[in-house]
Amino acid sequence: MARYPVESEVTGTVWKVEVEVGDSVTEGDVLVILESMKMEIPVESPQTGTVTELLVQPEDAVEEDQVVAFIED
Repeated sequence: MARYPVESEVTGTVWKVEVEVGDSVTEGDVLVILESMKMEIPVESPQTGTVTELLVQPEDAVEEDQVVAFIED
């Protein structure tokens, strides 16, 4: 099984976490919603698989390219 990091595309604040560890996701599913400059930016799964680790929670600050979760196929 391969492990894929899910990265934030922008600097912002975690507004909502849409999944839990153990959830099955498909490529393109929204995992986390960030708030940046009063806009909601979805962080999507790059791969179909299972969420194995979440590294953020609501109100956490994240940087661009920061890993927010891991997916395994």
